[in-house]
Amino acid sequence: MSRDDSRPRGAGRGQARTRLARAAVIDAARREFAHHGYTATTIEAISAASDVPAATIYRLFSSKLGILKGILDTAIAGDDEAVAVLDRPPARQALGDADPRQRISGFVGVTAAINARIGSVYRVLAAAADAEPGARELLDAIDGQRARGQGELVRSLARDAALRPGLRSREAGDIVHALQSPEVYRMLVVDRGWPPARYERWLTDTLAAQLLP
Repeated sequence: MSRDDSRPRGAGRGQARTRLARAAVIDAARREFAHHGYTATTIEAISAASDVPAATIYRLFSSKLGILKGILDTAIAGDDEAVAVLDRPPARQALGDADPRQRISGFVGVTAAINARIGSVYRVLAAAADAEPGARELLDAIDGQRARGQGELVRSLARDAALRPGLRSREAGDIVHALQSPEVYRMLVVDRGWPPARYERWLTDTLAAQLLP
């Protein structure tokens, strides 16, 4: 008997239904949060917009904050696969490039794609963090996760002795964290209307000037 044959009948269909329900809730909640704000949006409104029963939403996400976290996780990764960003081919390829400037350029491409996906929901989270401790904790966790991921770029440059003389790794990490932030992306691409390609060129040039000899 194959491994798939040993699973209970209907297990695959049940997993597919769960995945579809999660996707429907995340899509509906993203729209509701964007239109009405996090605080004003209720589970009942998300249920109506997604056509998923409220009881199922609670089972899948536990709370409204859990839904917001699910939206962010999906936006950061680009899908619902349980694979960390740094373990995905674009990030691995970028960090494995032997040329330090190309390494920065590849990492900028990964970051730009993430910032494009998370923009609206990140603003929702930042606004909610001013009023709700749980949202503040989630925002801090997301920012910490971002700093750790960006630290991989700095560590790879430090290992190759590619950082400019006198630049400490911690200072380099702060520079990367600030310049690759969602706030800078929004300021230039959304508010000032820069094309994403121009933003990526500017960010690559700026980071190279700041980090490399």
